[in-house]
Amino acid sequence: MPSHPHLATSEWTLDYPPFFAWFEYALSHIAKYFDQEMLNVHNLNYSSSRTLLFQRFSVILTDELFVYAVHECCKCIDGKKAGKELTEKPKFILSVLLLWNFGLLIVDHIHFQYNGFLFGLMLLSIARLFQKRYTEGAFLFAVLLHFKHIYLYVAPAYGIYLLRSYCFTANKPDGSVRWNSFSFVRLISLGLIVFLVSALSLGPFLALNQLPQVLSRLFPFKRGLCHAYWAPNFWALYNALDKVLSVIGLELKLLDPNKIPKASMTSGLVQQFQHTVLPSVTPMATLICTLMAILPSVFCLWFKPQGPRGFLRCLILCALSSFLFGWHVHEKAILLAVLPMSLLSVGKAGDASIFLILTTTGHYSLFPLLFTAPELPIKILLMLLFTIYSISSLKTLFRKEKPLFNWMETFYLLGLGPLEVFCEFVFPFTSWKLKYPFSPLLLTSVYCAVGITYAWFKLYVSVLTDPPVRKTKKQ
Repeated sequence: MPSHPHLATSEWTLDYPPFFAWFEYALSHIAKYFDQEMLNVHNLNYSSSRTLLFQRFSVILTDELFVYAVHECCKCIDGKKAGKELTEKPKFILSVLLLWNFGLLIVDHIHFQYNGFLFGLMLLSIARLFQKRYTEGAFLFAVLLHFKHIYLYVAPAYGIYLLRSYCFTANKPDGSVRWNSFSFVRLISLGLIVFLVSALSLGPFLALNQLPQVLSRLFPFKRGLCHAYWAPNFWALYNALDKVLSVIGLELKLLDPNKIPKASMTSGLVQQFQHTVLPSVTPMATLICTLMAILPSVFCLWFKPQGPRGFLRCLILCALSSFLFGWHVHEKAILLAVLPMSLLSVGKAGDASIFLILTTTGHYSLFPLLFTAPELPIKILLMLLFTIYSISSLKTLFRKEKPLFNWMETFYLLGLGPLEVFCEFVFPFTSWKLKYPFSPLLLTSVYCAVGITYAWFKLYVSVLTDPPVRKTKKQ
């Protein structure tokens, strides 16, 4: 096990907001009591049993916040569908889906990061909004943003929901907002929460005139459209189409080989590159696409209020839209949609179907993170266990309703098996391995991108077609 890259590299912490940098600074003071050498910036390949003990212990300890957040989320679940057996109750199923989530398990405990307590903060803030403890939810999310800026993906959902449900205190009989119910006091209280958290986080950097440097590290637009391992999003499909068109163009002699860009999108490197046939994509183009994908869900949250569940759906759509159309998205970002979707999966059969498609494809897309031979049986077995439990438990929960999958969805999900066999057991023994080493990653990203895009589209249809929740009482 190599030394902790975050602890051993002081410059790395600038890739995260200040709260996370302080968190790692505090960890480094604890780590020195386990093994001083892991903090040496020159020991990038350093390994010791004490280092491994510290890494495992620190992740497990910080995951206690995630466990507490799951407990709070379970309180928000409707128990009307509760079965006779404990294992058939929605709260039990939700606890397993969250606590034993395959993606979070391999990212935190095998790939090794501290995502558990961050997702704990997010789930806890969601639970507080379900419990109508709006200021607590706003505070927790503000703190979360200053731990990791990737949660900006879901900020529009929080902003609109708090404005609609907290700052406006009443609705008209038709469900539309009652404009004269607006509370300036509540708006100011939310503003103070955001301001004070931001001042505590960014104030020292602003005082030292280092804020521009922090922002440049937080938003590294020079790293290229895609991560080294393509996230399974729209741009993976776009890149693959450009690659296919370029190969066809070269075969038909419609393209000049000397004019093909040297920086290849399939090199597996983090870099900027130019597309060969299709127009090259700029950060501004991805921003516009992301905003256009998010706007319908935000409008529905305002004009078709559906209560806390409507907020949760909007949050998931914001996360998925940013994942599908964002710039330099990491494949781990899919967990930002998968974990909140778990809360919806135990409520309605339609949401359960979307959850299973999204989770299965999203989790499989994380396989390239574990690329060594000893990790192969571990990741396959863990994913099979989680997937089998998810499908069987949700089928039992909604056994009186229509099947969770149609024939097309079943065929697609079963296709992950042959894909894994080809990538892991067939491709390494072919001549293509030397000429096209990036092919398994390309196939994985493109195949999973289809499933994730389908789940996003299916959830959007559900949000747009569901009727609003009408309330005449003062909220």
